[in-house]
Amino acid sequence: MARQRQRQSGTERQSGTERRSATTRGSGSKREPAKREPAKREPAKRQSAKREDGAAPRRRRRVRDLDTDGVIPVLARAVREVETAVERGRIQPSVRTKFQVVGLLVRQERARVKTDEAATETYRSEQLRRLDGIATILAKTAARDTSLLALLAEDAVMSDAAVALKRNMLAAAGLEAPPEEPAIAEPSPTDVKPERRVVPQAVVSRQLANPFLAPDFSAAPPREPLARRLAGWELINPLLKSFEYAGPSACKALPEPSFVRVPDGLELMRHQAQLVASAAGGHRTFLLADEPGLGKTAQALLAAQAADAYPLLVVVPNVVKTSWAREAGRWTPRKTATVIHGDGDAIDGFADIVVVNYEVLDRHVGWLGDLGFRGMVVDEAHFIKNKKSQRSQHVLQLSERIRARTARPLLMALTGTPLINDIEDFKAIWQFLGWIDDTKPGAALMESLEDTGLTPADPGFYAAARGRVIDMGVVRRRKVDVAADIPARRVADMPVELDDAAGRSIRAAERELADRLVARYETALETRMAGSVVDGIDHELVRLVAGWERTEANKSKSGDNVFNLVRRIGKAKAGLAADYAAQLAHNVGKVVFFAKHIEVMDVAERLFEERGIRYSSIRGDQTSKARQKNIDAFVNDPDVSIAVCSLMAAGVGLNLQVASNVVLAELSWTDAEQTQAIDRVHRIGQDQPVTAWRIIAAQTIDTRIVDLIDSKAGLAAVALDGSDDEVSLSADIQLEALATLLTNALEERDAR
Repeated sequence: MARQRQRQSGTERQSGTERRSATTRGSGSKREPAKREPAKREPAKRQSAKREDGAAPRRRRRVRDLDTDGVIPVLARAVREVETAVERGRIQPSVRTKFQVVGLLVRQERARVKTDEAATETYRSEQLRRLDGIATILAKTAARDTSLLALLAEDAVMSDAAVALKRNMLAAAGLEAPPEEPAIAEPSPTDVKPERRVVPQAVVSRQLANPFLAPDFSAAPPREPLARRLAGWELINPLLKSFEYAGPSACKALPEPSFVRVPDGLELMRHQAQLVASAAGGHRTFLLADEPGLGKTAQALLAAQAADAYPLLVVVPNVVKTSWAREAGRWTPRKTATVIHGDGDAIDGFADIVVVNYEVLDRHVGWLGDLGFRGMVVDEAHFIKNKKSQRSQHVLQLSERIRARTARPLLMALTGTPLINDIEDFKAIWQFLGWIDDTKPGAALMESLEDTGLTPADPGFYAAARGRVIDMGVVRRRKVDVAADIPARRVADMPVELDDAAGRSIRAAERELADRLVARYETALETRMAGSVVDGIDHELVRLVAGWERTEANKSKSGDNVFNLVRRIGKAKAGLAADYAAQLAHNVGKVVFFAKHIEVMDVAERLFEERGIRYSSIRGDQTSKARQKNIDAFVNDPDVSIAVCSLMAAGVGLNLQVASNVVLAELSWTDAEQTQAIDRVHRIGQDQPVTAWRIIAAQTIDTRIVDLIDSKAGLAAVALDGSDDEVSLSADIQLEALATLLTNALEERDAR
């Protein structure tokens, strides 16, 4: 009792001290800093007293705080509710919202814990273990309904309900919610904000010469009611889904070609003349998806001539804009073409054809939208597949403005690889052409769908919808069908052994990466809170761990991750690849050498210089004039044996058919990128069989990547060519490579 009274008395004295300190702080006295000193020391006294009399209870409270405080218990309860609802098949909008918010908060909490410098390593490991358990439940829940995965994407839109739920969950965790932010919505093309806009003086002169340029609505069709039977139906996803399965070849019926006047010395093939005849007959929107090498540039220029779609805007990658101006001079010599470089100070403001590259479009999008174009061509249209990118927004904005002020303009999207990763890649291209907008089909496509008399609930809707989209202007021809005189091509693998110090270092780094993945898999397996037990390797968990690793590798510019590992492999085999290219050049003639990274190109060029082999260098950091000079040297100078090309800068739009051998020194992450590079050589006019030599580092992750590339090839074949091959959509080679590496490591461990 005496000890209790003593503690009580001490507490009263302490409270009195705190009251006097608070009174002093509020008095505004000049001596305030001096009176603060006891207040600073007092908490230390209180803590000391508590350690003397209550150490054990203090430790118990700390353990309980770890279990019940913070956001993790709130997330654990919420994820269990989501799991239960999905297991019962009750996936209501509120469940989807809760799933998305839990995933977002897990991601944020994980990042916070990893960067918390004040936390101990034990605390950090414990929190990460608990977060891994929640993430495992999310992954298993998403496996029951894969549509939930889209809610976890980095660019997924959060609804107002999701924003509100996030704030409530943070409040329940005792955390301060961030300031209210507007919901992230898909940007509209008309909402694009200028960064640095310019108006070249030559354009001002053109505008002054014709100040009364008025919109042309003379041929605008009468507006009719759009949706009748399909009112209220969500149609964009069904339209995309209609291309996920094999169907007839995706090519609009084209008329037999009539006479097309072309300059002397040039000749059109039948498939090219068919498209020009369609444009002459009045069709105005085309997704021209012919395989690379079938002359899409000539078709677009002559279609514009047939439709009298001048002035014509052509948006292209930087590497081919000079080439486009040249081709315009060849195929339509009576029309003047100008190329925009930089701020456009040297352009011809009165030209019929204006060529601009994606990279400078932001500077010129203002005056381009007001010039009065009657046609627009987008080359390598898969560049705009990400609608959130600035270049996509600018292209869509220009398309919308042209359609708003010109009746039935000619709009053409040119790409040999319209699908890189997913059927979703169609959306931006269809929107550019005016077939759809953000949420629904455009007027023409909607009327066409209404005419089928079907809804998405009817069995025949998908086949009919696919046909109606194709009739809007999808044109896809294969070399084997329309250009049988083009010799065959083949891809040959050339394994090389990395038996030097660099090779040993790479194999050690790959083992370390595999060991890290195995350790992460085992931790997730031990801490998983789901009730199901999987015999052997849990492949769902393998993919989840691979996804974690890939996400961290994307965020980190350094370290032993899969991207740096692949880059090191490319550099290690650069000399061997260059040596093989030199042997080919000596034995068979001109060779095109492709690499992804500058250092690999540098190694190759040094070797060619040492051996006295003349080469041309085609890189992304060159000016257009320098690049074109090097291309001309390789094509026209018999003594220039090798073109050393950047896979990104020279993989599209170039005509290098003077060679018939290609060396791929580094592997790409997509089959489409590899195919684009090979098709710089395998195209109309080629009279020799084409061989692409892939240099593969044996006993490394290179061998897994090449197998995955080959197995994932064919998305366009399913969607456009009528192939019924089984192809995994949304193929992610990076994720699959990591999953394969982890699976092989687990199998080796279990076999021991």
